[in-house]
Amino acid sequence: MNVRGRLSGWLGVGVLLGMVLAGPAYADGECPPAGAWTTPGGEPVDRAALYAELATADAVLLGERHDRMDHHRWQLGTLAALHGHRPDLVIGLEMLPRSKQPVLDAWVAGELDPEAFLEASEWYTHWGFDPALYWPILHFARVHAIPLLALNLERDKIRTLGHEGWDALDAEARDGVSAPAAASAGYREYLEAVLERHPTGMGPNRDRFIATQLAWDRMMAGAIASRIEAGGEEPPLVAAIIGSGHLEYGYGVPHQLADLGVEAAPVLLPREPGECAESDPALARAVFGVAADPRFEPERRMLGVHIEAADPGVRILGVQDGSVGAAADLKAGDRLLRAGEQEVNAAGDLQRVVRGVQPGTWLPLEIEREGERLELVARFPRED
Repeated sequence: MNVRGRLSGWLGVGVLLGMVLAGPAYADGECPPAGAWTTPGGEPVDRAALYAELATADAVLLGERHDRMDHHRWQLGTLAALHGHRPDLVIGLEMLPRSKQPVLDAWVAGELDPEAFLEASEWYTHWGFDPALYWPILHFARVHAIPLLALNLERDKIRTLGHEGWDALDAEARDGVSAPAAASAGYREYLEAVLERHPTGMGPNRDRFIATQLAWDRMMAGAIASRIEAGGEEPPLVAAIIGSGHLEYGYGVPHQLADLGVEAAPVLLPREPGECAESDPALARAVFGVAADPRFEPERRMLGVHIEAADPGVRILGVQDGSVGAAADLKAGDRLLRAGEQEVNAAGDLQRVVRGVQPGTWLPLEIEREGERLELVARFPRED
């Protein structure tokens, strides 16, 4: 189950821009071979020449599908190679807001153990994906004293910018970041395709959705540009870990970086067999073939509900067809108050409980429906 409040995302479906839209699929044989770099069109790319080129960039943008460990392993290897060329490397993280920068600094300095880091960063509130996916990168930064950079704002602030406009937050609240450059026609089409895949469809949400993505892109680009500018005559190389949907075709973060004067920001993307994007050279500077191995993926439990904050509990806005939540008879409009022994006061509470459920077991839920309190049971199937 993946909780993402920024997009009011589907739990169990994940962040739309980080996970859903990866472009039309090619046949397996046309994907990059595992361990190889190619252009989007399939032409081999010499890795030594590529890394030498990347070392001269202002920023390098590493895409990911948030829930795939193989993508994060690729990122780690790429970060290690970049660090060999540029010891001044800074690693930017989409996962946490700027307010948690002191926590990232304390982590790199060795002042926090993993449990304390998760608590201090409010990881499950701000991101929600299993931290096991990111521990190798976080430990790599700590071992080599590589600065970590928080790229985001809190979810509610991003939504405010997207729904109410850029002037809804003062300059201090948005860290001095200026209003985003307008989305290109191609990006609007791309985002509309994402929204069409959302179970609530397009409707009146389209403009807000696009405005929210622009705010999200701009804030991340602003953090990267500010760190580069702060370096003066010898700026660091910022390698940012960001969902692929914010990077593909140069539409999202790269477009905003260019508007901020950061032109040299190549995009690198991982690709698995059957998940190759079209061969448009604008997709990315290069793509890397990863061989997905489900044996080494963190276990994921999915309830399949779309929620928003409520008081008390969380309100269910929708339930994914065929999900555990649908089988439990959860319905839009229900207020979820308790899961197992845990009171649910935020999306992160629900996620932690669901992640701990063992396959083949069940989870009691307490809900409020039309003023009446009910008890339901979510049954999680066995994993074959």
